[in-house]
Amino acid sequence: MPHPSVLAELSPPGSGPPGCLRIRLARPERRNALDVGMTRALLDSFRADPAVPVLIDSPDPRAFCAGADLSLPDSERAVVSDLLYECYEVMITRPGPVIAVVEGPAVGGGAQLAAAADLRIAGPGARFRWAGPPGRDLAVGAWVLPSLTGRGAALDLILTRRWVEAAEALRLGLVNRIEDEPGKAAAILAGDLLARGAGGIGSVKLIASAGGLLERLRAERAANRAAWSGR
Repeated sequence: MPHPSVLAELSPPGSGPPGCLRIRLARPERRNALDVGMTRALLDSFRADPAVPVLIDSPDPRAFCAGADLSLPDSERAVVSDLLYECYEVMITRPGPVIAVVEGPAVGGGAQLAAAADLRIAGPGARFRWAGPPGRDLAVGAWVLPSLTGRGAALDLILTRRWVEAAEALRLGLVNRIEDEPGKAAAILAGDLLARGAGGIGSVKLIASAGGLLERLRAERAANRAAWSGR
């Protein structure tokens, strides 16, 4: 059965053009923090129809995703972390485009979830932080940030773990645009991309992921597996 905190619906009324999938992170009491079942449901949703354009957002504009749920035991957070890397790989390799709508904070795995999307439309209140759980020496975002911001800015964000507000995120290339109504802007963009067809978009994505992005993703996944296991 679908996880109750991941709402995935094909072309829900008023949320996007026919033929698009909208995935909503709906666990507001935990700022959409991810547990094992929620992360598996998210992965299944992205895999279901690889050619369909996807909009991923939160019904609560106060939070996009807080990453892995810190209330979980370490063993479960390790599983969430590993599943998230699998999800990122599906997102960047599926031929259908993925558009993230970020209106509130995106932290850790949630920031990576937004970065793994092909395009990011932010609201004025969007903010990002590339931080892992306390007490764990995890690499967070080293696989994707250099491709978006360049190496110097990426290392700044990863090593300092500081907050990045929407305006700075736009300057750095973390988001593609800032809109007062980002959900509506994303739906229009998804319709434009849908009209182009998945074939050409898939080719562009394949080329864009060549040259090290997938290798860095897999290296970060392996490093964090080792960190969770204590090696």
